[in-house]
Amino acid sequence: MASKAKVQDPLRAIKIKTGVVKRLFKEKAMYEKEVVDNQNKLEQWEAEGKEAVYLKKQGELVSESKAMVKDCARRFNVAKEELTVLLDNESSLADTEEYKAAKEVLEQSKES
Repeated sequence: MASKAKVQDPLRAIKIKTGVVKRLFKEKAMYEKEVVDNQNKLEQWEAEGKEAVYLKKQGELVSESKAMVKDCARRFNVAKEELTVLLDNESSLADTEEYKAAKEVLEQSKES
């Protein structure tokens, strides 16, 4: 019960949701890089004539990474929307550091 009371504090909620958006932004970028790396490795192995079992496993890794990119993108968009709504509802806190940091994170995430 105590944790729910703490989340009701708007500044704390802004800080938490800002952290979630930052984390998911980094996570999405990491999985996108992983897809490229795994795809490159697969293409290299195909050119080298690696055994089919290795190619199949590497193909599965590429597929799993692509699925994670989609999942991360979905969660990232939900988190951005939740943070945007929270900031719209708490516009009276616009002068606080937490609010400004959240706005900055949202702007950075739009650029990518």
